[in-house]
Amino acid sequence: MALEGLHHVTAITGDAPRNVDFYARLLGLRLVKKTVNFDQPDVYHLYFGDERGTPGSILTFFEFPGAAPGRAGDGMVHTVQWRVASDDALAFWAARLGAADVANERLDGGLAFADFEGLRHELLAVPVSDAPLAATAPDIPAEHALLGFHGVRAYASRPDASTGLLQTLGFTHDGGADWTLRGEARHAVLRYDQPPGVRGTTSAGTVHHVAWSAADDAELEGMRARVTQAGGHPTPIIDRQYFHSVYFREPSGVLFELATRDIGFEFDEPLETLGEALKLPPQYEPRREQLVNALTPLTNPRETTTA
Repeated sequence: MALEGLHHVTAITGDAPRNVDFYARLLGLRLVKKTVNFDQPDVYHLYFGDERGTPGSILTFFEFPGAAPGRAGDGMVHTVQWRVASDDALAFWAARLGAADVANERLDGGLAFADFEGLRHELLAVPVSDAPLAATAPDIPAEHALLGFHGVRAYASRPDASTGLLQTLGFTHDGGADWTLRGEARHAVLRYDQPPGVRGTTSAGTVHHVAWSAADDAELEGMRARVTQAGGHPTPIIDRQYFHSVYFREPSGVLFELATRDIGFEFDEPLETLGEALKLPPQYEPRREQLVNALTPLTNPRETTTA
């Protein structure tokens, strides 16, 4: 029983139209699901990823319209790391982001930038054996596309406090405050950095939680038992329609989710039209007209109409 790296990362936006434009048009990810926050259905939950929304490629956002900018602090993920194929891809992205007036900075083997609300990203040209997870965008050459997550970076004032729980989940210690979660097919890294001197605020442009990939409910139950034995306080299994989930805070304060990869986004619409229609869980279908009228109209770059 081994978790397969990252499943998804969920963040917050205050402006869904600009969010879709940034991630689906500029970064070339596919909007694979347009639904609502299952716990607060009058706001969107938007999912971006590769062509299928494969676990390991999924970046999601809760929209809270007009939300003030947040700030990452102790116990929060502050940077999402993506893989790209080469240094040539980094040069492509530096030029593309620059042309869109998105400030970016070359790193050793990488490129750093933030979205319009301050959510930080790093593109890394790192050799890995994991299968690439790419979306198809007409103006982004396939060889330069984002290839799925490499990992996340979080702030932690006492990263050593998380050692026991991370080992329980199957993470291996790479030295310092660096960890790797490696399954048979995929892996992802987790790095803890010392937090800034100011308190974090969860709002627009910040990460809400990070989800690690479990095979199915049996594995989820097994991992849930391990977390409990290690002193954690996981929720019961929750049905999120496209996956089943368990949530808990690890000792450094980061909200972890374990999410299954055995259901997927084709549960309620075909692959060809993923993300085009507003999909609601059954309990909210009676409120469809009300919710459609309340939600912000969106333009999907893959469509020609606003919906």
